[in-house]
Amino acid sequence: MSQNDRPDAELPADAGRTARPLDEVDRQIVAELVRDGRMSIRTLAERAHVSRTNAYARVERLLRDGVITGFAAQVAPEQAGLGTSAYVALTIEQNTWREVSAQLARVRYIAHAALLGGDHDVLALVRAPDNATLRDVVLGQVQSIPGVKSTRTWLVFEEFDGTHSPWA
Repeated sequence: MSQNDRPDAELPADAGRTARPLDEVDRQIVAELVRDGRMSIRTLAERAHVSRTNAYARVERLLRDGVITGFAAQVAPEQAGLGTSAYVALTIEQNTWREVSAQLARVRYIAHAALLGGDHDVLALVRAPDNATLRDVVLGQVQSIPGVKSTRTWLVFEEFDGTHSPWA
């Protein structure tokens, strides 16, 4: 029985299919909005060298297709009172990802989590006010989630955003 034949499989209808590729104008629009999500359609159109109508229609399509998932402020963690950051790798029991991820999503200070292939099963980014809070998040909350077998924590001393992302 394949995973798709299982009655409890919750795969999206388009699982395994590649999204329609973005053309150069779409990539330019995404890059501009990544740099400044508050940019007006008029400015966006000028920078992408298209009409305002075209720019508006493309942004609407990119939103509808799920390429652009929203617009948000970028927050500097330390200046916002989150002076301790760490990556926490989790080893979980087989077939518990859905349950574990649902619980991780409820843990305050977890900024991001991803299911991995490799030595660890899950990688979570924790941004906490201090080491004591980080300790409580990892030892008190994450390790108590049913299905979590072990954790390994790496403190972040310094970080930067890559300058060679596809949208830079």
